[in-house]
Amino acid sequence: MNRLHPAGEAATVPRPAVITLATVSVWTVGGLWLDSHVGASGQLALGLLTACVLAGLLLLQSPDIRFLALGVVAIATVGEVVGSLIWGLYGYRLDNLPAFVPPGHGLVYLAGVSLATLCASRSSALLVAAAALAGVWGLAGAFVLPVTDVAGAIGCAFLLVVFARTRQPVYAGVFVVVAVLELYGTALGTWTWASTVPGLGLSQGNPPSGVASGYVVFDVLALSLLAWLRGSLRRPLVTAAK
Repeated sequence: MNRLHPAGEAATVPRPAVITLATVSVWTVGGLWLDSHVGASGQLALGLLTACVLAGLLLLQSPDIRFLALGVVAIATVGEVVGSLIWGLYGYRLDNLPAFVPPGHGLVYLAGVSLATLCASRSSALLVAAAALAGVWGLAGAFVLPVTDVAGAIGCAFLLVVFARTRQPVYAGVFVVVAVLELYGTALGTWTWASTVPGLGLSQGNPPSGVASGYVVFDVLALSLLAWLRGSLRRPLVTAAK
């Protein structure tokens, strides 16, 4: 497998993508709803179950996708600690980092890959649709919606640049998944975004329109890590006899 985001290749065997997307959708809707009815111990149980769901879905994926999903989990967890607990961009219902969040990032990535896979024959349409949604949402947040969302508009502008330069359908898939997740999660009160970016004073919505830009950064970092590891493993060994 030569591509790190093999959405086009997976189109010949879409069953894993269908299973993955359906499972993530059901678990996200049910899991976040359950979270709204439990305390800290319940969140721990949800975290363990979410990790089990992620582990099961990883068995359906290629080695590269498994590595990338786990890389996203690690990188996104650091981002959660910084963004939520330290910076205060947003906060969770119990003022903590719920145990289901780190493995949940892996599920979001797999769902985005699966959506791109299922749209492999219409990848350009997926990119155009995602770009149009990001553009409209960003402009609406800046000029139309009751809550001004300058930070979101900046994030959307970044996303449009990423879509145009990379033309990677998986980024469009991740954007769509994150948009739905954020609208649902904030509606339930699972997490709430601050009205302004701490330290910068930029207004932001709840959720910000460009929130998926952070997820794309996580994906890019994981992709870069995999590429670096591959390059390191392929370097010739230096022997004493040289």
